Amino acid sequence: MIEAAAMPACSSIPSPFTTKFTDGNGEVELRLDVQKLGIEGSKDVFVDVDDTSLLIRAKSDGTLRTLMNFQTLFDRIKSSETIWFIDEDQLVVNLKKVEQELKWPDIDESWESLTAGITQLLTGISIHIVGDSTDINDAVAQEIAEGIGYLPVCTSELLESATEKSIDTWVASEGEDSVADAESVVLESLSSHVRTVVATLGGKQGAASRFDRWQYLHSGFTVWLSVSDASDEATAREEARRSVSSGSVAYAKADVVVKLGGWDPEYTRAVAQGCLVALKQLTLADKKLAGKKSLYIRLGCRGDWPNIEPPGWDPDSDAPPTNV
Repeated sequence: MIEAAAMPACSSIPSPFTTKFTDGNGEVELRLDVQKLGIEGSKDVFVDVDDTSLLIRAKSDGTLRTLMNFQTLFDRIKSSETIWFIDEDQLVVNLKKVEQELKWPDIDESWESLTAGITQLLTGISIHIVGDSTDINDAVAQEIAEGIGYLPVCTSELLESATEKSIDTWVASEGEDSVADAESVVLESLSSHVRTVVATLGGKQGAASRFDRWQYLHSGFTVWLSVSDASDEATAREEARRSVSSGSVAYAKADVVVKLGGWDPEYTRAVAQGCLVALKQLTLADKKLAGKKSLYIRLGCRGDWPNIEPPGWDPDSDAPPTNV
């Protein structure tokens, strides 16, 4: 599982000197119009770069000016192979990508670049948002779906529409188990769909809160939104690791966990961005995962995730699974 933290933070602002960004053949290139700065040559340019960040400064009229400062590049680069030079009136910076086949929509890891670039990694597989709060799940799912062009689906809305009563009324009259059973049926019907972002029920009435209700949730990339009391990102990440390692809650079955530093609807996009960052890291770390999810769906979501049995395996038979 990939752990991430979604703590409100300020992003670096792109320099107005950037005139062109291109991506191709395993590298990305930046061209900055520096004609008015009086830069005489590459000796006046200072590039500080590591695998994930880029700082470009130049000496102009005796003053060292920051031209570009990106704290988080869209993906990792081979920093030792970075080159830069002056081409007529432009400063050209060439960066070699680690993941050569990954298309970079832009130089930095922003909401715009993530929403444009993540779909090449998801390959149509749906996203399932789980966690203790139905409202948070719904808000974040809606934001992600709108950003990446997927269909937003809210299981609470589907259930309330079908029964013509609220979830609270349903729980009060029939109990939490009845609601969880019904949501499981909804998740089964959604498991064969593609390009959806599904917001699931929070709390004990939600199927995701139960260890034996994950059969159809595994058909998509699952993101656990876990509210944290942590005051900084490092502490939030440590909380996420402890939550996963303990395995004490069913949500720990999720593919990624995103820790929230409290909740405020104002930060919905920041949380959604944290989810996309975590999903990008997950799919780049295991490039076969999307294909494996697709196979799991084609075989009928039989509950044999992550060790998928051969075709013809019957989950209701008494025969032990061959992959144990």
